[in-house]
Amino acid sequence: MKNKKHIFFDLDHTIWDFDKNAEETLFELYNNYQLKNLGLNSVDVFVETYTQNNHGLWLDYHLGKISKAVLRETRFKKTFIDLGLSPELIPENFEEDYVTICPTKTNLFEGAHKTLAYLKEKYHLHLISNGFKESTEYKVKNTALTPYFKNVIISEVVGINKPDKAIFEYALNKAGGKISESVMIGDSIEADIRGAMSFGMDAIFFNPNKLDKPTDVVFEIYSLNELQERL
Repeated sequence: MKNKKHIFFDLDHTIWDFDKNAEETLFELYNNYQLKNLGLNSVDVFVETYTQNNHGLWLDYHLGKISKAVLRETRFKKTFIDLGLSPELIPENFEEDYVTICPTKTNLFEGAHKTLAYLKEKYHLHLISNGFKESTEYKVKNTALTPYFKNVIISEVVGINKPDKAIFEYALNKAGGKISESVMIGDSIEADIRGAMSFGMDAIFFNPNKLDKPTDVVFEIYSLNELQERL
């Protein structure tokens, strides 16, 4: 890794702690909408069910199986129905309120600012996100991440999602780098790691939950702080 000049980061689940921020938002909405009165007695079960549904839908979105509209239309509707709520009782503006509130949360993974400040002195840093334009730009600005990155590549703007090789090629060209001098860091095996590897770029699997690492994945870290030792 010592010959690298360009580091490409994923944002959600890698720098911006998506699950923690989503959980805070869902706890807030659970109370605002008084979901307990609708028969949803456990906020923890509500969050767990949503998280499972959302992760599955995002995987489908990464792979181009569903659109942004389908993802946003489905994730809460499916969650409420899975938990036994009749469709006519599903709160109408729940998705809109979630999309408004969640990007305002500021939880980052431990060591994010310290690590990015360290790396910025040695490398050119860039973001490649499959997130949506408005929320991604707000998250980056609201958590003071803007100064670290030369380029912020958002799939919705480019029109291509990771793991498509074309978005890595686009990002590399924009950075003015070479594949051999670049590395991708992200949490998604399919979108970030295998996407970059299929393009010929090295990749580091960010694995804070210490999931089983697939055999085809070479590099792995459990915390962002490790990058100060590895790069």
